[in-house]
Amino acid sequence: MGSRTFPEADRIYINCDNGGSNGSRLHLWKYELQQLADYTGLEIHVSHFPPGTSKWNKIEHRLFCYITKTWQGQPLVDIETVVNLISGTTTAKGLKVKCQVDTNKYELKRKVTDEEFTKIQLFPCEILGNWNYVIKPRR
Repeated sequence: MGSRTFPEADRIYINCDNGGSNGSRLHLWKYELQQLADYTGLEIHVSHFPPGTSKWNKIEHRLFCYITKTWQGQPLVDIETVVNLISGTTTAKGLKVKCQVDTNKYELKRKVTDEEFTKIQLFPCEILGNWNYVIKPRR
């Protein structure tokens, strides 16, 4: 989606909470980001909210409330309905939400080996490097 809007981009920025499957300490999260960086050729800059502060994530307040309003009272009977309702979300200031289904199959309980982890091009930032880092493509 984004490559059509920003065809000259050489990096992306991800701001995420610090729990669940995208926690700052999880090797699989960083390994998969490396795969994405290698595939896209983009540097990936990541900042995690400190533990217990995901409620401060602006996306929670600025986007999800509009999505909730869009599908209010609508039966969410299948994935198509959900995607269509999310994609139909707009705001008075011109925000348009884009959404698509990820139909890929993913291995469950995948463990990243020490060897795989050492190959990640991971560069911690100077300030709070455990929560702020860059993953660079290997090519």
